[in-house]
Formats: sequence, structure tokens, C-alpha cells
Amino acid sequence: MVREPLTANEIERGRRLGGLLRSARGDRSMVDVAAEAGISVETLRKIETGRIATPAFFTVGAIATALGLSLDTVATALTTRLDRDVAS
Repeated sequence: MVREPLTANEIERGRRLGGLLRSARGDRSMVDVAAEAGISVETLRKIETGRIATPAFFTVGAIATALGLSLDTVATALTTRLDRDVAS
């Protein structure tokens, strides 16, 4: 099965997700958040930098929970920004 290349919107959404999670992490270390989320530090790093533009749902959920964010908050932040950009 051939994997389709990511679209520009998917790449941008991945960058925004990473930025949102990085901002929410604040002064907490990547090691601390990754451990609490049950993922590797490298996975968290790749998501925060947008190198994994479409992370698994449960991975995002675990990170959001570790950071005290609801999935509603994450989804609203990402879709609101994308909607604004499309309207511009």
C-alpha cells in the first residue's frame, strides 16, 4: 500500500499542533511530559517540531492529558486557526 504525500494543510496543521503542545508544556521538561504521556522523548520532540504532522489520535490524547489540555481545546485551537486562514 502506497502512502499518499501529506497535503500543505496537513503539514501546517501538524506545525500548529506542535506549537500548541510546546506552548502548553511551558517550563516542564520533555522527559517529564513524555514519561507521563507514555511516549518517547523523540516522539514528543518530533510532534512539537511538526516532523510528525499527523500523529496518532491516542498519542495526541495522551500528550494533551499530560499537559492538562482537553481534546476539545486542542481541536478548537487547530480548527479555529485553520478556518481563519482559509477565510483570509
